[in-house]
Amino acid sequence: MAQTIKLNQEEVIKNETPDVELRECFKFYNQEAAVDGINLNVKPGEFFSILGPSGCGKTTTLRLIAGFETADAGDVFIQGESVVNVPPYRRPVNTVFQSYALFNHLNVWENIAFGLRLKKLREPDIKSRVEQALSLVKMEDLRKRYPNQLSGGQQQRVALARALVNYPAVVLLDEPLGALDLKLRKEMQLELSNLHKDLGLTFIMVTHDQEEALSLSNRIAVMNNGKIEQIGTPNEIYEHPKTAFVANFIGDTNLFEGKIADVDGSNIKVLTENGTTMIVKRQKNTPTGVSQKIVVSVRPEKVQLSLYQPNLPHNCFEGRLEKIMYLGTHVNYIVQLTQGEKIMVLQPNSFLSLPDKDTPIYAFWEESDCLALIDSQ
Repeated sequence: MAQTIKLNQEEVIKNETPDVELRECFKFYNQEAAVDGINLNVKPGEFFSILGPSGCGKTTTLRLIAGFETADAGDVFIQGESVVNVPPYRRPVNTVFQSYALFNHLNVWENIAFGLRLKKLREPDIKSRVEQALSLVKMEDLRKRYPNQLSGGQQQRVALARALVNYPAVVLLDEPLGALDLKLRKEMQLELSNLHKDLGLTFIMVTHDQEEALSLSNRIAVMNNGKIEQIGTPNEIYEHPKTAFVANFIGDTNLFEGKIADVDGSNIKVLTENGTTMIVKRQKNTPTGVSQKIVVSVRPEKVQLSLYQPNLPHNCFEGRLEKIMYLGTHVNYIVQLTQGEKIMVLQPNSFLSLPDKDTPIYAFWEESDCLALIDSQ
């Protein structure tokens, strides 16, 4: 099966037509925009994730691609062809749902074969495809079991096999691991990644799990209130968020609201609402308008701590340890700054003994370790 549907790498490079493209797509419910004029394209063979909080429009976007919903405006293309008037069963996509949607009265083999029987394939072809799919997801020995006799991870494998057996151009994954416990979810993330690499198919996954999206995806679209705030690689999304929402949603961060007080050739000076002065290194998309409202983002792992005052001209603040959370390899600190802000600090566990709560301490970071962002909310 893998040889049948795996894309040749040279073909992927030469094929510049996106496997999936959305152009100015809108979807309204009760005059509220669930999807608000989004544009995106997904490259052949890409693992693309749509990430965002509940109600942001990510599942509706996936359903527009699958054909379960119809766009009120805009266009949806699959492999260069508009599919806005094509019903779901005629689109070259298959969807894996969080609930698995398996038939309880059919065993594993028959669940996988179900879609092929609807297409009226010849029995020898059905048998060959199902056997290949079972092998692909390592379920050969459980072919006669029924869904209620399987674990959550095994049911997920069956759902994946049922999608892949149809040789789709695009596999759509709607919160595929959301129903699994943490340990099993980690295992299935690895299996899903390996499966994607082995097949070379285009995967589009909807998730609210930031770590899942970062670890699996080639690129990520972060959605908020029906709009796409940013599309980029996991590194771009985490290290160079374009808005305060993206910075806050992807991982942990410290956010300081304020205004730009001054600008020079390499830095901007920010005055926070509590009167704290911060210096931020100018980057490509750094706002530079004096008096402009912005948000400064500092990741917890970028913050350094010292029991003694460092000899630093900028971004060094006195405070007290309010909370210490021991995490084994790392320690998470909550520091109450004298100016009033609370910040999170994450540091490797290199202490022979941890400092006590209420210990006076200094928190500091480099100008290049913080970002000045537009508040999109």
